[in-house]
Amino acid sequence: MNTSLAHLSTFQRQQLDTAKRIIIQAVHPEKIILFGVYSVAAEAALFAERLPAGMRAYDLLVITREGDRRSDYELQDIIENRCRSEVPVTILVHDIGYINQRIGEGHYFFSMIKEEGIMLYDAGKTVLATAGLPDLPRIHMTAQRDFDRWRRQAWAFFRSAEFNLQQEEWKIAAFLLHQAAEHMYQAILLAFMGYKPTTHNLDKLRRYTNRFSIELALVFPRDNEEEDRLFRLLVSGYVDARYKEDFVVSGAEIGVLTERIRRLLDIAERICRNRLLNLEKRMAKM
Repeated sequence: MNTSLAHLSTFQRQQLDTAKRIIIQAVHPEKIILFGVYSVAAEAALFAERLPAGMRAYDLLVITREGDRRSDYELQDIIENRCRSEVPVTILVHDIGYINQRIGEGHYFFSMIKEEGIMLYDAGKTVLATAGLPDLPRIHMTAQRDFDRWRRQAWAFFRSAEFNLQQEEWKIAAFLLHQAAEHMYQAILLAFMGYKPTTHNLDKLRRYTNRFSIELALVFPRDNEEEDRLFRLLVSGYVDARYKEDFVVSGAEIGVLTERIRRLLDIAERICRNRLLNLEKRMAKM
C-alpha cells in the first residue's frame, strides 16, 4: 500500500496530520487510509474556479479493532464532529474483520482502497488481507441491478413530488423530494462502489458522492447562507415536513428544490451509465 503524500501540497499534508491526530485520540483505530482527496481530483481542474472551499474534503477509511463495542456510525459521528472545525473529512468506519472479509472476496471498492489508498496510520497489530481477484462480470451485473432498482424508486418519488407540487401540497412534496434525492444518492454509491452506508443522513450521502462528479456536487454546494438554508430545507423534509405542525415551506421553495432534484437525477443518470459502460469496456478486454 502507498504511504507517500508527496503529490499533495504542504497545507494538505498538514491537514491530514491534524485529521490523523484527532482520529487516533478519539477512537484508537487500527488503521487510517486516505482513499480520496476531492479538491485534487482530475476533474476538479475543469471546474477549479467554481469549486467552493467548503466542498473540498479528504475521504478517509478508519479501520477499527475487532471488539470495539461502539457502532461504526457512532464512531463515524465522533470523528466527524471532532474534525469539523479543524479539517474537512468524509469518514467511513468498519472493523478490521469486515474489511478483510470484503478484500478477500475481491469486493471492488475495498480492494481498490487497498491497492490505491494511502496508509496514513497503522497500529501494526493486524495486516490487511490479500485481495481476491475482482469478478468484473459479477461487479457489472450487481451494479446494473442495484442502480436500476434505486434509480426507479428515485424517479417514482420525484414524479409524485411533481404531482404534489401541482396540488400545492408543499409538505408532502418536500418529503418526496428528500426521498428522491436519498434514493438517487444510494444508486450512485451502488453503481460506483457496490457499497452504500446504512444511513438516511442526506448530507453524508451527498458528501460520499461528491467525489464522483463535481457537476453533481455543485447541485447543492452549501457554499453560502442561502445555499445552506436550501439544503437544510430539503433535509427537513424527511421528518419535520411529516410530523411538525409548525413546519413551513413555500411553493416557491418547493419549486426551486424540484428543479435542483431534477438536475441531480439527470446528472446521476449520466455519470452512472458512463460508469457501467466503463465496466463493460473493461470486461471486453479480458
